[in-house]
Amino acid sequence: MSEFQDSNTQAGAPRWVGLAVAALGVASLVGIGFGWSAMSQNKATEQNLQASLKQQNDALLQRLGRTDDQNQQLQSDLKVVTDKLNVTQEELDKARKQSKAAVASYDKKLSSVNSQLATKASTEDVTKLNGDVTGVKNDLDETKGKLDRATGDMGVMSGLIARNHDDVEELKRRGDRNYYEFTIQKAKTPQHVGPVAITLNKTDQKKSKYTITVLADDKSIEKKDKTSGEPVQFYVKGAARTAPYELVVFDVNKNQITGYLSTPKSAGAPTAASNTSGQ
Repeated sequence: MSEFQDSNTQAGAPRWVGLAVAALGVASLVGIGFGWSAMSQNKATEQNLQASLKQQNDALLQRLGRTDDQNQQLQSDLKVVTDKLNVTQEELDKARKQSKAAVASYDKKLSSVNSQLATKASTEDVTKLNGDVTGVKNDLDETKGKLDRATGDMGVMSGLIARNHDDVEELKRRGDRNYYEFTIQKAKTPQHVGPVAITLNKTDQKKSKYTITVLADDKSIEKKDKTSGEPVQFYVKGAARTAPYELVVFDVNKNQITGYLSTPKSAGAPTAASNTSGQ
């Protein structure tokens, strides 16, 4: 019996061992498989991680590259702007200097122009004054040429004779004698003209003749058929024999005469005339 058990024991031992070894082998294979799978998985994960890190690194490098480019562009733009600002500042300073210079030049020119205008105005005023004086002198000379002398009806050389109102005004400006203009109507009542009174008796418009009666110093002096423009002379009390009163008529109408009376300066102021017309 014991021999039989020993025999079974000896015979069955290798089988168990074989199973154990087989089981260990399978476990080893499984372990190896799992290990290999884990290792492969780890390696794949590591590769993926490395790839991802490389991709991120590349992207970061690209971004850094773009950033560098942008920085360089910004620096370049900043330099350009800075240069432009510097140029603009220089131009601004230059423009300010030019503006100051222009203002100074304008003030100088304005002062010169004002001075020239003042000088020119003074020169023009003097020239104008000289022209006015010359014009007046020419007018006087021309008027003097128009005015003439004539022998009066009493044989005495008259003063300058006026032919119209403007000539009378010129004689007044000269101031050599007293002049009294008149327009006398035909009437019986005498009309005062300066220091005398005159009555118009008759007129002949076609022949420019007239007849008057002069009342002076309580004397009545008739001047008959006198012609316009003719110096009609008469004396009054106290007048010098070389300076008679003169009456000149330069307009004879149907019923009136117009002219002036001339008296020496020594004759004094005129007497007021209540019926004088156009005096």
